[in-house]
Amino acid sequence: MTEYPGSGLVKGLATTFKTMTRRSHTVQYPDQAPVLPPRSRGVIALIEENCTVCMLCARECPDWCIYIDSHKETIPAPPGGGRDRTRNMLDRFDIDFSLCMYCGICIEVCPFDALEWSPEFEYADFDIKNLLHDKDRLGQWVASVPAPVALDDRAEEPKEVALAQKAAAKRLADSGRAAQEAGTPGPEGDG
Repeated sequence: MTEYPGSGLVKGLATTFKTMTRRSHTVQYPDQAPVLPPRSRGVIALIEENCTVCMLCARECPDWCIYIDSHKETIPAPPGGGRDRTRNMLDRFDIDFSLCMYCGICIEVCPFDALEWSPEFEYADFDIKNLLHDKDRLGQWVASVPAPVALDDRAEEPKEVALAQKAAAKRLADSGRAAQEAGTPGPEGDG
């Protein structure tokens, strides 16, 4: 098949004219907000009350962009007896988003769900020093964290819940039996 001079140009212009009549899929970002998926990854939010300063997130971070400082605080024993307890208190929790690669490992390894993905993505800055976000700034994004997906009604009950319910039922039955033997009304109010 013989190609004529300028046939490539004609094909290119035909493609251009064909696509000019279609609507564009581009979203004009600053003027129009994009529609994001419900569980999109934007920024990492910190739920400070859940953090026990176990340092798992900082140890597992491949970029070493999480900085945590804490101190121990003594909780006095209750008046009835016992001993004083110590508890780690969070002083500093910073994430350097100029180093973070948004892998989500810190969120996955947190045993107390202190870190969550927030869909917020508009936190760019002109100065790289301002990308080091402290615990107060990370805590502001907790409000935008979407609720977890509801469990399937047909799903199997988690083993932990089933074991806890079984243990509670056994304790209730044991206390009822002990109350009947003692002649006092049991927890069900029979008597």
